[in-house]
Amino acid sequence: MAIKIKSTAGVTAANGVKMCVYGAAGSGKTTLIRTLPRPIILSAEGGLLSIQDADLPYIEIDSMDRLKEALAWAQGSEEALGFESVALDSISEIAEVVLAKEKAEAKDPRQAYGAMQDVMGSVIRGFRDLKKKHVYFSAKVEKSQDEMGRVLYAPSMPGNKMAQSLPFYFDELLAMRVELDGDGNPQRALMAQSDGLWQAKDRSGKLRGFESPDLGTVIRTITGGA
Repeated sequence: MAIKIKSTAGVTAANGVKMCVYGAAGSGKTTLIRTLPRPIILSAEGGLLSIQDADLPYIEIDSMDRLKEALAWAQGSEEALGFESVALDSISEIAEVVLAKEKAEAKDPRQAYGAMQDVMGSVIRGFRDLKKKHVYFSAKVEKSQDEMGRVLYAPSMPGNKMAQSLPFYFDELLAMRVELDGDGNPQRALMAQSDGLWQAKDRSGKLRGFESPDLGTVIRTITGGA
C-alpha cells in the first residue's frame, strides 16, 4: 500500500471544535451552552435552571445505557443533523453515573474504577470524534497542593487515572475564571493558557491568554469565522 504524505497546512477545524471547560460550581459553565451554535444538551446535573429562558433542547443522562444511546443518536440519526453543537454537562457527573453502575456490579471497587475509566475513555472519544459538530464538555474543578504548598486547579473526574488523562483528549482545555473587579463585581473569562497553577491549553494557537466567556466567539476565532 502506498504511503500518502500530507501537509499540516491542510489541517483545519472542519469537523468542529472540541473543547472542555472546567470551573467551580456557579462559575457559569452551564450558561456558556447558550453561546454555542444550535446546541443539544446531554445533562447529568439537573442544573439547567440558569438557561431556562433559552429554551434549549436536552437529553437527560441518568444511566450508562442512556449515555450510549445518546452517543449512537449523535453519531447516526437524522434528527442529530439539525444540531451544530453537542454539550455534555457535565462530564464529571456523567462519569459518576457510570461509576455508580460499575460499583453496583463489581466485587472489587478497584475493578469499578478501571471499568469506569474504560467506558468513559471510549465515550469521550466517541463524542470528541463526532464529524462536523462542535462538542463542549463541562467539568468540575479539582484542587490539589504541590510540594511547595501552591494550590493547583485541574478538571475533576472520579479516579486519579481518569482525572490525569482527561486533558489529553481535547485540543482546547479552558478554565472558567471568576475574579472580582475593583468595585467587587465578578468578572468571568475563559483562560486558554496555563499559568502553572490552572491547567489550560490551546492547540490551535489562535486564542489569547484570556477570552470572553462566549463559545461562539472562541469557535469563530479558531476556525477563522467558518
